Amino acid sequence: MPEPADALSSASPVARALYEELLHALAPFGAFEVEVKKTSIHLVRSSAFAGVHPRTRHLLLTIKAVAPISSGRIVKMQQVSKNRWHLDVKLAVAGDIDAELLGWLREAYEIC
Repeated sequence: MPEPADALSSASPVARALYEELLHALAPFGAFEVEVKKTSIHLVRSSAFAGVHPRTRHLLLTIKAVAPISSGRIVKMQQVSKNRWHLDVKLAVAGDIDAELLGWLREAYEIC
């Protein structure tokens, strides 16, 4: 019986390449776990600091934050509790994984 598909096995080559680039950029942060789910991938320190959602031509990256961030790069913001926000950012090319994005991810990593 074949293994059930998960987010990584069913990701497009574009999404898979962006995901590998993202993991490479996050490596200097320190230790974290990768939890591959059916439709997403969670990046976990003590709790998930980011969620990766592979799409056909891009990645949708959900970043945990303590407050909303005003940026045109954020395609969706959702307040999930009094002091927690989820910020969605679309990553379409390797250049989208830049210092600004890594700053947001570093803050998310630190709060977890």
